[in-house]
Amino acid sequence: MNTKKLTSIFFSIVKYLSLIAAAVVAIAPVCVCVLTAFKTNEEYASTSVLDLPKSFLNFENFVIAIKQANMLRGFVNTTLVLLVVLTVSVLISSMMAYVLNRFRFPGRGIIENLFLFASLLPGIAMQVTIYEIMNRLHLINHLYGYMIVLMGTDIISIYIFLQFFENLPVSLDESAIMDGCTYFGVFFKILFPLLKPAIVTSLVLKGVSVYNEYYASSLYLQKSELKTISTALYTFTGPYGNQYNYICAGVLITIIPILLFFLIFQKQVYSGMAAGAVKG
Repeated sequence: MNTKKLTSIFFSIVKYLSLIAAAVVAIAPVCVCVLTAFKTNEEYASTSVLDLPKSFLNFENFVIAIKQANMLRGFVNTTLVLLVVLTVSVLISSMMAYVLNRFRFPGRGIIENLFLFASLLPGIAMQVTIYEIMNRLHLINHLYGYMIVLMGTDIISIYIFLQFFENLPVSLDESAIMDGCTYFGVFFKILFPLLKPAIVTSLVLKGVSVYNEYYASSLYLQKSELKTISTALYTFTGPYGNQYNYICAGVLITIIPILLFFLIFQKQVYSGMAAGAVKG
């Protein structure tokens, strides 16, 4: 066996071992969470995190999580926020990408560079200024104020739409304009329906980020009736300890909707990413 073949075998072994290690690291917390969610308080206090619960049919923790954390109210608030934020974000991002891709005007390059610069800034660094603006406009502890914060320009979505517009020929616009269509008509009647893969990709990426968002919701929504699903689980934390069996049960409840959504639309997501990655 020559050296080249031995080297190839060695790198194959390293590659697969790395993949197995990465899979274990990713799956282990989920497995621990599932096991903990079905344990009673006594089991959780007397067993290790990897010990199996006595029964996987014990749903008491899930009922307590839903009732005490008021998770149904959290789901309602989160759903409302998602509907408004995703709708406005997709419209703003797609229209912005349309203007930047189809029109040539002074300052266009500067705007694109500013978007790139903004994506490099950590969001936490601007929170003092944003909080002061929100406070002066009396938008704190209002669901619409929280929506305004989240529906700001989404840089990632803009670049997704920009790349997708590269694959749509300009002749579509020209033909429509020659037939008497306005620019708004070109966008909404002709181009926007063709953006379905990019729209689904943007919705999933933005939706997951909004659904899991915790920092801004805990900062700007401090009333109990304004809890989102990410802050509802904070009910089971306190200065004297955390009730992790209830927390894990709540985590599993929050995972189910986003997991189902991804499984349903995974083909559109993958096709949208592939279409946006290839130009011409």
